[in-house]
Amino acid sequence: MTPQLQQAIKLLQLSTLELQREIQEALESNLMLEEGEESEPLEAESLEDSPLTQLEDDPFGSSASESEWLLEREVQAESYEIPEELPVDTQWTDVFDSYLPPTAHGMRDDTDQDPLSNRSRPQTLWDHLIWQLNLSRLSERDFMIAQAVVDAIDANGYLRADVDELVATLADPTIGADEVETQIHRVQSLDPAGVGARNPRECLLIQLRQLSPETPWRNLAIAVCEAGFEHLPRGDVTALSRLLKAPEDDLTQALDLIRRLNPKPGRLLAETPSEYVVPDIFVRKKDGRWQVELNPDITPRLRVNADYARLVRRADQSSDGQTLKSHLQEARWFIKSLASRNETVLRVGAKIVEMQQDFLEYGEVGMRPMVLRDIAEALNLHESTISRVTTQKYMHTPRGTFELKYFFSSHVNTTSGGECSSTAIRALIRKLIAGESPRRPLSDNKIAEELARQGIDVARRTVAKYREAMGIPASSERKRLA
Repeated sequence: MTPQLQQAIKLLQLSTLELQREIQEALESNLMLEEGEESEPLEAESLEDSPLTQLEDDPFGSSASESEWLLEREVQAESYEIPEELPVDTQWTDVFDSYLPPTAHGMRDDTDQDPLSNRSRPQTLWDHLIWQLNLSRLSERDFMIAQAVVDAIDANGYLRADVDELVATLADPTIGADEVETQIHRVQSLDPAGVGARNPRECLLIQLRQLSPETPWRNLAIAVCEAGFEHLPRGDVTALSRLLKAPEDDLTQALDLIRRLNPKPGRLLAETPSEYVVPDIFVRKKDGRWQVELNPDITPRLRVNADYARLVRRADQSSDGQTLKSHLQEARWFIKSLASRNETVLRVGAKIVEMQQDFLEYGEVGMRPMVLRDIAEALNLHESTISRVTTQKYMHTPRGTFELKYFFSSHVNTTSGGECSSTAIRALIRKLIAGESPRRPLSDNKIAEELARQGIDVARRTVAKYREAMGIPASSERKRLA
């Protein structure tokens, strides 16, 4: 990857607060960069192609204006209007009209919105792993096994149960050790790298094997962990050289690569206190259409200092001249990468709104099942790009502020042959429980039967899983005699 593409990817995965710190550091370290007051509006046509693949290498463009007001584009002024009628929405209505509550169709305000339903809480490692499993389209059986594996992972990211213990925990005679081992390997492929390992050696090997095959010293580092792990704590290069028949200089590089790995990957998602959220995207309804626009306050408007840029034209090959040229090139790359990030976040946000209009209209019961691949294919982007965009980026809607990845959920089949998202099912379960009799609360089996009458084919233990995830106690604990 080119340096500018690496920088674009780095900026893309930063949260709003991290991005602001990155911009401030760039302003302090690069004499060519400064905050501007006016900017050129972004053309809508430029959003059709992926900006991450169109960064230039040449630090000096042919346009004379680049040395003065360079690549300042105001994404904030540009907004998307979502068409009123979409094939996606038509199919959704055809499939799910039968079970949407009558009050949901006429609802256009937030009077029935529970102000506490979207309370933020620290994301745990368990939450992060289960979210990824939900997007993997696993069968119910495989998901149950994988969840048992995740339940046995500690805060450091290590699996603290062997295969036999997991088999016993599942208490299903039809589940064998081979199936459990398969799901262990599946969990070990999730983020963060190294999670689900049973010991530090396996943790390091998982991380090394997930590196690109072209990574320098990767194969030698794997050999060190496989055959000479006992020498790692002491860093005994001489013993490793005799064991692996490799030069000590190469082993030193391999050890440096190993030291850059994380022996406790679970700590990357350790619980932290809640922080204030700054939305990256605003969604509003205007004249009957949903509009999507970037938050104008999240990034300052940057430009290249015109006085310093003019000096580059007269610069010689001295160290000062080369420094000016280097700073100009870095400034151009940074501004382009920043514009690229904003464009990509806006495109992804607009596509999410387009595909989740029923959620904006009706609430959680209207959430459509959606995975990363759906957005990636619609925008001709890679799934990893969508994953970066939807992590730690927030959307402010009339129904509250949500992380972009909130709009992605697994699905359950319906009796009509369609699909219903797990988010919509949770909302329906919560609604059923809220309307139950305190003397005769609904059991999980009764809730499953009620959902089946509404066209949703869901098992009792799936209802139990969703109920527990929402923190709702079992029916025996909800029963009230008075």
